[in-house]
Amino acid sequence: MPDTDDRGGPLAATPAQTIGPFFGHALPVPDGGRIAPEGHPDAVTVHGLVRDGAGAPVPDALLEFWQAGPDGSLAGAPGSLRRDLATGAHLGRDGAVFTGFGRVPTDAGGHYAVRTLRPAAVGRSNAAPHLAVCVHARGLLHHLFTRVYFPEHTAAHVTDPLLAQLPEERARTLLARPDGPGRYRFDVQLQQSADGAFEETVFLAFR
Repeated sequence: MPDTDDRGGPLAATPAQTIGPFFGHALPVPDGGRIAPEGHPDAVTVHGLVRDGAGAPVPDALLEFWQAGPDGSLAGAPGSLRRDLATGAHLGRDGAVFTGFGRVPTDAGGHYAVRTLRPAAVGRSNAAPHLAVCVHARGLLHHLFTRVYFPEHTAAHVTDPLLAQLPEERARTLLARPDGPGRYRFDVQLQQSADGAFEETVFLAFR
């Protein structure tokens, strides 16, 4: 193949295409962060930043949350994906029930927030109460799984199968910290920063 165009000039460079997929564009759902019933007196907010290996906020990440209810139930309820059975129109959350599932994008500053209820332990499991989190972001070939544990359940952390096998400094990356009345801060660090200022969040591999 010649390296000139039909007029004898050099060929133009092929346009580059930004690598996708772009999770924050199509997957967010209305009221995706409202896991708790509207106005519930025990509702809490879990919020934080998603940061990359340079410590910079990731503005187009997507986080999904699964959790047990305050009674330890995993039943959940239809949430943001509800649709009218007659018309197919989107209904969104009804604001009256606990759904057990949330899906939120990060904003331009890499921040996310969900409004939920503190989970209870599930059945006879030794796992301490926690939120299960799935992180999608640009540059990740596979989504990542992690957990959010709450400081109120310190006694249960001792017997939790995951926390018990982690060094203290690594286990700390899974603990939400109080951030005002009814608020918890939980940041997701995708990689440890080069200067060591940010410790990589513990991620889980399921087999």
